[in-house]
Amino acid sequence: MILTVTLNTALDLTYGVPELVPHASHRVSEMSERPGGKGLNVARVLSALGHETVVTGFAGGSTGTVLRELLAGLPATDAPGTAPAPTTPAPIAPAPITDALVTVAGNTRRTIAVVDRATGDTTQLNEPGPLVTADEWTALLGRYEELLAGADAVALCGSLPPGIHVGAYAELVRAARAAGVPVLLDTSGEPLRRGIAARPDLIKPNADELAQLTGSREPMRATRDARRRGAHGVIASLGPDGMLAVTPDGIWQAAPPARVLGNPTGAGDSAVAGLLSGLVEGLSWPDRLRRAVALSTATVLSPTAGDFDRAAYEELLPRVGVEEHTPAAR
Repeated sequence: MILTVTLNTALDLTYGVPELVPHASHRVSEMSERPGGKGLNVARVLSALGHETVVTGFAGGSTGTVLRELLAGLPATDAPGTAPAPTTPAPIAPAPITDALVTVAGNTRRTIAVVDRATGDTTQLNEPGPLVTADEWTALLGRYEELLAGADAVALCGSLPPGIHVGAYAELVRAARAAGVPVLLDTSGEPLRRGIAARPDLIKPNADELAQLTGSREPMRATRDARRRGAHGVIASLGPDGMLAVTPDGIWQAAPPARVLGNPTGAGDSAVAGLLSGLVEGLSWPDRLRRAVALSTATVLSPTAGDFDRAAYEELLPRVGVEEHTPAAR
């Protein structure tokens, strides 16, 4: 089982409009809603890859109720699935997603993505999330420690809701390490800075998050610097240029066969799912990166924000290029 933690869950609303014009009224041509927040996005992709997943974090209010109802239907409705083999995947049934969210008094936030169909650009509006009390945080910690006992890996994902202290992810990383469970941290800003000092097995910053952490925009220098700050492995998302991995086993860079245009919402979460699934399956680093880049690119190509295009994923997977750099990271 893979555990994902989303402290700031969301009900994701996506509106498609023929063209987004500032200061104008728009008719929405397409609309979708789904349970969101980075860890829930990761769980959805893991389910499609055939991995049993448990999600925890916070949910509350009327929005939280809708989110949990939608979450309960995900394995039945999210049909795209792919086999775990690194090449020539075949469809499989989605695996279960278990709801282990902690109920809070506040109302779960909403995020709104407005997709301009003329350009493919997306405008994102994110609410801050509910105020979480000290007792609610204590309840989450207790549930998290129970769930770690059955986990093969854990992903800690996304922003912190109001009321949660900035060192929360560091606390969760330390608990995972004490339980002997590999932990991937995917957050930004001060929570990432504090969390990396607790020595997670992996972090997955994008280029902006990496620059904010290290002060450098040169990918190799910044990724090495991030690893020296405490992470055992750093997987940097480089947007259309793919991913750079600096690990104890070596350094690799993976890139899609060509740049693609589309909606990048959720692409990083799909990459996390690829990395975690590859880890628990014991894949080599090159095959983990191929999967992560193929899933990320297929998410950009999907017409629905946060989904991945299964046909594109299957076509891209054997075509992702992986280059090894020397010397190996120390």
